Amino acid sequence: MTHHRVRRSFMGFRTAMPSTTDAVDLLTTLVGFDTTSHRSNLELIAFIECYLDDHGVASRRVLDTTGEKANLFATIGPQDRGGVILSGHTDVVPVTGQTWHTDPFTLTALEGRLYGRGAADMKGFLAAVLATVPAMTRAELGVPIHLAFSHDEEVGCVGVRSLIDDLKGVAHRPVACIVGEPTRMRVATAHKGKLAIRVSVTGKASHSGMAPEGVNAIHAAGHMIQWIDTQARAKAQHGPFDERFSVPWTTLQVGVVQGGEALNIVPATCHLDIEMRTVPEDDPEALLEALTAVARTVEADMRAHHDEARIEVTRLGDYPGLSVEETSPLLAFTLGLIEDQDRARIGYGTEAGLFQNGLDIPTLVCGPGDMAQGHTPDEFIETDQLHQCVAWLHEMVDALTTDASDSSHGGHAPFIAASRPGR
Repeated sequence: MTHHRVRRSFMGFRTAMPSTTDAVDLLTTLVGFDTTSHRSNLELIAFIECYLDDHGVASRRVLDTTGEKANLFATIGPQDRGGVILSGHTDVVPVTGQTWHTDPFTLTALEGRLYGRGAADMKGFLAAVLATVPAMTRAELGVPIHLAFSHDEEVGCVGVRSLIDDLKGVAHRPVACIVGEPTRMRVATAHKGKLAIRVSVTGKASHSGMAPEGVNAIHAAGHMIQWIDTQARAKAQHGPFDERFSVPWTTLQVGVVQGGEALNIVPATCHLDIEMRTVPEDDPEALLEALTAVARTVEADMRAHHDEARIEVTRLGDYPGLSVEETSPLLAFTLGLIEDQDRARIGYGTEAGLFQNGLDIPTLVCGPGDMAQGHTPDEFIETDQLHQCVAWLHEMVDALTTDASDSSHGGHAPFIAASRPGR
């Protein structure tokens, strides 16, 4: 897309191009785009395209099947080798039903905090990255820096998958990735995976006065709930355990139950939504297989009374966990750029496991802000956190320049071998 075509696309936007590359100005603009997951993110993507174009950086979109949403990918530095991805999502969660004291889509500064939907999760990181682009373009990078901005992370890490698939086919695949979810600028090396499942039970309705003539779908679903509860207790007692997490075992829970029409009707249907959050040492597919086996046993008992009874087990969504070895060169490199050497313990999911598994590259999570503020009314990021992230990114740029091999941060040595042309 040419510069002038992008410029015309901004006519009518309620937010204008920032006059500076200051991270707060950029965050003001990004928050001004309502990119709630059910809405298009193309206006925000067009803004970033234009901003990058102004700094001589080419970018490309990876559209979803509707054409209403897009991932964006750009490379700064040498094009003949792999590099480090800085990744963030552009979508935000809804504000519906929340009581805000400010306009959620107008960034508001108050007492060292910047309030707005997505300020922490995770447009703050996007703003910091964009604010560092001029430094990236000026530097003689020995290792390229890739920018990867995705859609639909908040609804199951859906959008980035097509971008990862696209990157599998490029000539020089990236060799490392840092996902900028809010960790208060601490490095996180692990998070749990998630598997969401729906169990749909179909029995047979009857008048409750003749209950034996029916097949009670809620009672059948109760057997499934009991199995989930038993498994949850077993995981808490016997593991496997991973002390990197505040809850160091796999958790299972039923989050939604829907069934029945009236007290005097034997219910014909019941639906359960089940969530499993697994430590890296556990196998979610084995748990799903075991759950399905229980469903088949309960279904067989139902069919002994009504041959059209059934139980369907449907995967609603999933994403893999993240686990990075302490000996990882990426970890050493990243820790060399920041003062706080403590590891973040994050209980939420990210796109990091998808990058790690899909591209077979080491991936970390590190970004400004605190997820305690994410998804909440009056979401905010501390201004100091935003500026701390910009300073960290400048350190990264310096460490990846061609003359930084002997820097106190270890230079870009961990990436050179994997990034060398022809690899």
